[in-house]
Amino acid sequence: MIEATLFHPVAALDAVGAAPLAVRLLDTAVVLWRDGEGVLRAFADRCPHRGAALSMGEVRDGTLACPYHGWRFEGDGRCVEVPALPHWTPPAEHRACTYAVQEAYGLAWVALRPAQDGDASAVPAFDAEADARLRKVTSGPYDVAASAPRIVENFLDMAHFGYVHEGLLGTRDHVALEPYRVQATPTGFVAVECRAWQPQASLAAQGGSMIEYTYEVNAPYTCVLTKVPEAEREHGCRDAIALFVCPVESERSRVWIRMAMADTTSDASDLVAFQDTIFGQDRPVVESQRPKRLPIGLDPSITELHSAADRSSAAYRRYLRERGVTFGVC
Repeated sequence: MIEATLFHPVAALDAVGAAPLAVRLLDTAVVLWRDGEGVLRAFADRCPHRGAALSMGEVRDGTLACPYHGWRFEGDGRCVEVPALPHWTPPAEHRACTYAVQEAYGLAWVALRPAQDGDASAVPAFDAEADARLRKVTSGPYDVAASAPRIVENFLDMAHFGYVHEGLLGTRDHVALEPYRVQATPTGFVAVECRAWQPQASLAAQGGSMIEYTYEVNAPYTCVLTKVPEAEREHGCRDAIALFVCPVESERSRVWIRMAMADTTSDASDLVAFQDTIFGQDRPVVESQRPKRLPIGLDPSITELHSAADRSSAAYRRYLRERGVTFGVC
């Protein structure tokens, strides 16, 4: 399953404290913790001794201790102590299952495979993070009873703005979409020249205007949109909003939205509240979709109709098929 080889967001970094943190990814229980050097670690949330949840244990002297029999594991997974046998040195094969883990964009990212050289570059790109002119804010997590691909496809869709986000991202008087283009990239695709009339495209927007978006999919469950705020058109500064989706289970997801914004005057809490409102409008509609998994043609008995307004959706479904993604689709 290709999804297991990729990095996915599983928790906000500030949620990983002194105690182990249980998370779930691709139907798999995972525990996050920090070793004595502060390095983030990710283990299967199962002690290899008798299967107890390591997340119920504690971090002691830079090791993760099981709550059942006290077996202690170093950051590389090796067991270094069995309290019932204080004079015994556990053999090398006595170890916990470890996973690759990275820190990026204020989130912990896990791949359900051993760590490899170059893993940092495998986290989906969000280039705006490096732009010092832009303010970085994160909203979420949002728990959604829908598959990760359904959520990404909704993020790509502009035709729903006037219905689901009426008065904010669209109105029913301006639902017609101009043609836009989709282009392949080495990591996925971009949709460019995407234009929509919006009464309030962002928290700082003053009145309605035509907004041009660019959408980029560079990982199966990630999408980045960029747009130029009216006040910044002369300065070449673009807002960027990344949708990072954790595929918790095939029909259950957890979502974060990472913003890199030219708006430096609004309170961060207000920027988050605006995204809370937009996502809160999307969630019940996405959760209502049937089937919950995105139909990309793996099950020929399930079909959905398409139109020219769905170019980005069609490109996304093609991309998932070509990548061999099977989790959250049908």
